[in-house]
Amino acid sequence: MTVQSNERHDTSRYSYYLDSAYYDHLAELMGAWQEDWSEPDPRVRSEVENLLYREARLIDDGRFNDWVELFTDECLYWVPTTPGGGDPRREVSHAFDDRRRLMDRIYWLRTGLAFCQIPSSRTRRLVTNVEVLDAPDRRLVRSNFLITEFRAGTTKTYAGWCGHELVRRDEQWRIAVKQVNLVDCEHGHENLTLVL
Repeated sequence: MTVQSNERHDTSRYSYYLDSAYYDHLAELMGAWQEDWSEPDPRVRSEVENLLYREARLIDDGRFNDWVELFTDECLYWVPTTPGGGDPRREVSHAFDDRRRLMDRIYWLRTGLAFCQIPSSRTRRLVTNVEVLDAPDRRLVRSNFLITEFRAGTTKTYAGWCGHELVRRDEQWRIAVKQVNLVDCEHGHENLTLVL
């Protein structure tokens, strides 16, 4: 299949940005999320918390089209199976979704093609312990989460921490990378089709 040059910018169909430099960037982020950060301006922390709370509400309310609009075009939603992330070039992940895969995930959830989500999961999540490293061109964020899922008569709980990389796009902060680190990430998770 021949790809036209203008199609290369359609990140809903192609992901040419997931190259060696991108994986190096992920390794840099994983290191930064482990560092100690100084206290940010309270206004900055409040802005970031509001974004995380909005993201949580959109996911819990099943508003996945609105949720994906919080992301940049060249983005990543990553749920590693190694504590802290590992190396996604060499290790399997629960989810490693670029923009194209995020759109696929939303399509399956919205159209009923994800049979493992019939009936749909009902979730509520708590976002706590928000820390921010503020820079002019980006914000790095760490937060803890606790998610309760109810589906088909069964209740499950997921706990862990998230790393977000936020970048400025069109006068708004958008999610460039979301890394979801489950406490029990290395264990099997039956039917992990919900958005964490």
